[in-house]
Amino acid sequence: MKKILVPVDFSANAKHALRVAANIAVRYNAWMEVLHVNTAIAYTPAFPEYPVMGTYDMTEYYDTVADEFKALKKELVAEPAFANLKIETRIEEGLLFSTVRRVAEEDSVGLIVMGTKGASGAVEFFVGSNTEKIIRTAPCPVLAVPENSGDFDLKTVVLATTLDEDQFAAFLQIASWQKHWPFKVKLLYLNNPGLFGSNSEIEAAAESFAERAGVGDITTFGSSTTFNEEASIVKFAEKEHADLIVMATHQRKGLSHLLFGSLTEDTANHSTVPVLSVSVK
Repeated sequence: MKKILVPVDFSANAKHALRVAANIAVRYNAWMEVLHVNTAIAYTPAFPEYPVMGTYDMTEYYDTVADEFKALKKELVAEPAFANLKIETRIEEGLLFSTVRRVAEEDSVGLIVMGTKGASGAVEFFVGSNTEKIIRTAPCPVLAVPENSGDFDLKTVVLATTLDEDQFAAFLQIASWQKHWPFKVKLLYLNNPGLFGSNSEIEAAAESFAERAGVGDITTFGSSTTFNEEASIVKFAEKEHADLIVMATHQRKGLSHLLFGSLTEDTANHSTVPVLSVSVK
């Protein structure tokens, strides 16, 4: 991982995610690209009869963003752990999720880290949160960081998986992270009817995946819940005092997403600990 992208709106939640990203960047010796997207301009109609007013407003806005960037960098590098952190900043205009995707592709980003407050009810069903949209469209893994998740110190990681072959990408991601954090892995097998006939087959499959990927210190747990799997994953992570949940995602879009949804997005939207989503594409 050479570069980590961190979208920020300068809220307390975004600053918390920034510190998490800085922690990861130090361990990987990676660049950290801090991105601010002016989303308001994407919804603002043009009024050519008032060009002076528009120019003034945007100039003031971008001056404020520049000041915020300086304050963020100064605060981070003042800490000994982040003194040598490699940081670059970028300002873009447009919709958040599409801009983040474009920047991640342009700059060959290896990880996106962003704060999330989630969404609920009708907003979640019809629109979803920005974090969900970025998970659904990102060209790289996405780490969703809840605002009250605390320090990022990985000791126990939950891997929620159906153990289908396409889930192997999540195992490879965990193996990479385990080189930088010597954490334990609690594999939560999500009930996949017809794939395995016994607990011994589930454990054998999990061990095979782990061995192929290079994942160590792994324990397998079964889940018989098929109705509200997202809640089951979150409760299991809380029970095991997990510091991170890792899940693979198919990044369904359009009608497929409307009909089947995304367990990974739902979990990231409701978890109290960070969720790392890994695309299976």
